Amino acid sequence: REYVYRSAFELGRHIIGYELQKVLACVDWFTKESGEKDARIGVVGYGEGGILALYAAALDTRIDACGTSGYFGPRERIWEQPLDRNVFGLLEQFGDAELAAMVYPRHLTVNPSGYPTLQLPGEGGGPAVLRQPDRVAIDAEAARIAHRRSKPAWFSIENSSTQLLADMVTPLLEGNEVDLVGLELSSEPPKVAWLPDAGQRQERQIHELDRHNQWLLRESEYVRQEFMKKLDYSSLEKYQESAEGYRKIFREDVIGAFDYPLDAANPRTRKAYDKEKWTGYEVVLDVWPDVIAYGVLLLPKDLKPGEKRPVVVCQHGLEGRPQNVIEGDVAAYHDFAAKLCERGFITFAPQNLYIFQDRFRTLQRKANPLKKTLFSIIVPQHQQIVNWLKTLPGVDSERIAFYGLSYGGKSAMRIPPLVTDYCLSICSADFNEWVMKNASTRFPISYMWGGEYEIFEWDLGSTFNYAEMAALICPKPFMVERGHTDGVSTDEWVAFEFAKVNFLYSHRLKIGDRCEMEVFDGPHTINGKGTYDFLHKHLKWPQPK
Repeated sequence: REYVYRSAFELGRHIIGYELQKVLACVDWFTKESGEKDARIGVVGYGEGGILALYAAALDTRIDACGTSGYFGPRERIWEQPLDRNVFGLLEQFGDAELAAMVYPRHLTVNPSGYPTLQLPGEGGGPAVLRQPDRVAIDAEAARIAHRRSKPAWFSIENSSTQLLADMVTPLLEGNEVDLVGLELSSEPPKVAWLPDAGQRQERQIHELDRHNQWLLRESEYVRQEFMKKLDYSSLEKYQESAEGYRKIFREDVIGAFDYPLDAANPRTRKAYDKEKWTGYEVVLDVWPDVIAYGVLLLPKDLKPGEKRPVVVCQHGLEGRPQNVIEGDVAAYHDFAAKLCERGFITFAPQNLYIFQDRFRTLQRKANPLKKTLFSIIVPQHQQIVNWLKTLPGVDSERIAFYGLSYGGKSAMRIPPLVTDYCLSICSADFNEWVMKNASTRFPISYMWGGEYEIFEWDLGSTFNYAEMAALICPKPFMVERGHTDGVSTDEWVAFEFAKVNFLYSHRLKIGDRCEMEVFDGPHTINGKGTYDFLHKHLKWPQPK
């Protein structure tokens, strides 16, 4: 189920939605193809089937009665349940009580006993646990249902499957002489026909859903073209005005935005480094209650009183620390924050949230049902960092750049479009045909096969691939740093996506000097040549002699 979920989620679809279409196709058949215009229809399910029964009845008023077993209850811990239950933005408006209220005045019966239990270790996928909810919690969720006490009674809780079926069937048989007293569940139903092999049928269903997802993936480029067609290329001013609507969509519907104002930064610093050419300070800033921003600031020792210098924010990758980009010549980073400081730039190395494996991935899972993501927190952290940097006496507030590698490269695509104080962005060791990288079941280095189960973002296929994210950075300078042997992608697919960005800068807006890509003969690493030249050029800081 997670296999189908992964690619579908990236493409704005969901395995629950696909299965609902199958359920509702049966409703279509009973109401149309069978000729039974007045057919009374019920839907009943257990566990994942209980999800489908409740959702189907909430959505389709042709369903007269619903029975859900092994599912109904509070959803606040949906983040620890199997990943295929993750519905982006669900809890903004819908708990089970709200879905149940949508069934009114049709009949809904809940069986609160015998929930499925499961524990998944997360070896290559999302760890999960399913457990029986406390009956008090189930009753509390039921108590929230609007119209619950309306007459005639339309909602009931029955403690056995037999009672659930009897209660659900009653409204379907209203007006017919049927004896329900003898209704029993048989453990050995009579075999009246040959049934297909369940395992083979499951394989066929997975194959058909994967085929559909891969078709959506092929079509997604054209969907994004249609989505972005309101951009106005007639002038830089018109372009920036037209991009604001897309920035709002990116902020609210893709990244997700909390409505909390930033707290006062209340900076706390301490000296951590004293090197020949620079001094380093650990910095902690308040963002929101219980949320801080942390990083390391490096100041050149030849910074003169009253002088204003450009800043480069140097972002680590997955499981990284600010210290990794400063010292120790860590393979991917090569001390690039320190080396840039030696070139005269002020640098700041923030700590981003993608650390501690399942701990940060669990934050993503908690955020998604609220229509939020990890970057819903990371973006305000960076806004606070930039706000504070601007207050420093040696900082030129108009020349603050972003340079990130790997997951820091993902940050370079998502943070500068929203923290617009960044005057340029460099994406190193990450730039990609990102939607394909996530959703393809043919691309051998796709995230479909990896342990990064948090990486999938809702409906990027229809909205923002990396070219569209870069369009929100434009007209500010933008650069890609790519190693031939970097396993995050292939040269062909990186070039394919970058060509769209270059076309925007060079042809449509005639600012091709602001857009570059350096491809070097190397792996997943900071190369520090073309990118350093790019920083010196656009931050207007002289090259070292």
